[in-house]
Amino acid sequence: MILVYIAYCLSGVRIMARKIKPLIYVFCEGESEIEYTKYLKEKFEDVAVIQKPVKGLFEVADKKFKKDAKYRNNAEVTDEIWFFFDVDDGQTGSWDRIQKIVSTLKKLRKKPNIRVRLLMTTGCVEFWFLLHYKKVVPSIQTVAEKENVLRLLQNECPGYVKGDSNTTRKIADHFKQASINGDWVLGQIEGLPTLEDSDVRNRWLYQSSRTFTTVQEAIKLLENLKN
Repeated sequence: MILVYIAYCLSGVRIMARKIKPLIYVFCEGESEIEYTKYLKEKFEDVAVIQKPVKGLFEVADKKFKKDAKYRNNAEVTDEIWFFFDVDDGQTGSWDRIQKIVSTLKKLRKKPNIRVRLLMTTGCVEFWFLLHYKKVVPSIQTVAEKENVLRLLQNECPGYVKGDSNTTRKIADHFKQASINGDWVLGQIEGLPTLEDSDVRNRWLYQSSRTFTTVQEAIKLLENLKN
């Protein structure tokens, strides 16, 4: 966490107040996720210190915190680590590897451990982007279905292409609606062990073929910090 001192006046008396901003590292699968994270970094800079997002996921984060002094030396003041990525149908073999790295990262800080969030979206990040405009639960397993989601998004945000900063920011402006719609999508899933962010739930989602996203959980955290 980062301590920020804020000066303000009451009845002519100058007072120093201490504000705590959580320190957050974000690891992204692709350029679209990076551009979206940059938007969040700027939008919520008054309540959180979101570091410059890094391209790469679990192995990259593991290496950074083991070998890069900039990361390693900040481990004890790191509050959260986010992984922003897509999941596809039937992913099973890699979960244990992911969980092992996540467990290691959590323990880099003692009492409390670092919070690790898996910001997952079925098929392609464009489904998360589409939720900024409407409630939909399409199948997103095949290449054709992913292309359909992209077309639906481009109907809402003409000119969007992966990794484009301007259109991604236009989409991100609707993050409040996306947060509502993302929760709605999770609520539609039959058989989900729990709605709460947990290893059990995340494993179930990661290995399922259901359409879902959990990116809204990062948005809700940042929104709560504003309140």
